[in-house]
Amino acid sequence: MTSRVVLGGLCRRALSLLVLGLGCSVSLHAVGELPVADDGSPVLRIHGSNTVGAKLAPMLIAGLFEAQGLKDVRIEPTEVENEQRIVASTSAGKPVQATVAAHGTGTGFAGLKDGSGDLAAASRPIKSSERDALAALGDMRSAQAEQVIAIDGLAIVVHPDNPVQSLNTAQLAGLFAGEIANWRELGGPDLTVQLHARDSRSGTWDTFNELVLARQGKTLAERARRYESNDDLARAVSMNPGAIGFTGLASLGKAKALAIADGQSQPMPPHSALVATEDYPLSRRLFLYARPSDQTPWTQAYIEFIHSIAGQRIVEQSGYVAQHVEAVKQEPQADMPAFYQQLANEAHRLTVNFRFEEGSAQLDNKAQRDLARVANYLRSHGKLTHSAVLVGFGDEQSDPARAALLSKLRAMTVRRELNRFDVYFRDINGMGAELPVASNEGSGRVKNRRVEIWVY
Repeated sequence: MTSRVVLGGLCRRALSLLVLGLGCSVSLHAVGELPVADDGSPVLRIHGSNTVGAKLAPMLIAGLFEAQGLKDVRIEPTEVENEQRIVASTSAGKPVQATVAAHGTGTGFAGLKDGSGDLAAASRPIKSSERDALAALGDMRSAQAEQVIAIDGLAIVVHPDNPVQSLNTAQLAGLFAGEIANWRELGGPDLTVQLHARDSRSGTWDTFNELVLARQGKTLAERARRYESNDDLARAVSMNPGAIGFTGLASLGKAKALAIADGQSQPMPPHSALVATEDYPLSRRLFLYARPSDQTPWTQAYIEFIHSIAGQRIVEQSGYVAQHVEAVKQEPQADMPAFYQQLANEAHRLTVNFRFEEGSAQLDNKAQRDLARVANYLRSHGKLTHSAVLVGFGDEQSDPARAALLSKLRAMTVRRELNRFDVYFRDINGMGAELPVASNEGSGRVKNRRVEIWVY
């Protein structure tokens, strides 16, 4: 059975935006400029993450095909579970196809290494060992190789009737390590906890293990049931009153998502604005990794399309959080510093945080693209000059004054980069280690080192 993709309207709108000059970054090619193999071999081959490959990557390929003017675009299952092909034809009737094999993030890097894949889909950053194994291809953490295509929240899901509303990461670790065996220990019903987890090849598992279990020095209980598919896991949890599991936002189904706290942060639900800014403790980036050089024309066109307005709208359609910029109202809280309360009362926060390479003062690859996104937003809303405020944050330091200074220096780095886009700020502030969004341990420190942008 085939499922027809109806994406033509989105892609035609991307073309019209290009003509009108409204900031769409993709440079779309005519079909004749992109080669189609005479033997029908795939023009794109993506291996890796089930989170990316089950729905998002095929939908984006279908969008690219339609933007290229191809006809009869369809997404079809293959005879192999968790593998799909996207098929179409040229106006002359020549067949075109792409393939997506979604067997886990690790398989994507293996596909790049052995040449069976053009792109590796990943639901976590590339590991140092994987980067070293692919060193012959170039630097896999360079801006040419690493593409952040969407933001996802790792949702902690339970049965819809479970009365528990929130957990912290320490409680989560205790649950999945098997140390908390009954929901009554957490104020819930007298039910045995049933654990559901992704398989060990999954980037979703790697993310959960890093952010929850490993940080607490724990390992997954052997009795946990493992799944290759996010959708299958969420479906099983929604039918079992004692169940708990973790999955991507696009796979919630009928399961209930809990609010999560980490360290000194407040419990946060996986709402789109909190995921977009990556404040939600279990937010994560979804990636594609390409060879830094020697990319095929189709690979280049696909990457460009993903970062376009039309591509990011498809990201939203698929259930993930897009990277376009919006202004949202943040409610002031009594425990906020006075300056921040005033900001929350009078201004709106943009749905992007600027973050930095680990151990570096350099903006990371996502932030480099976010500079243009923010500048386009401010330009289109007439707020390029003296309407925006930068607020820098950091992790705990032995000297609070040093933490405040470092946080302001981060904001100044963002100011310098946005000045290149003719953005001039009303104010710049450094708030040190106040208002953490994550624990100040391990990767949590990186999340706390951030710069917010607010607009009046």
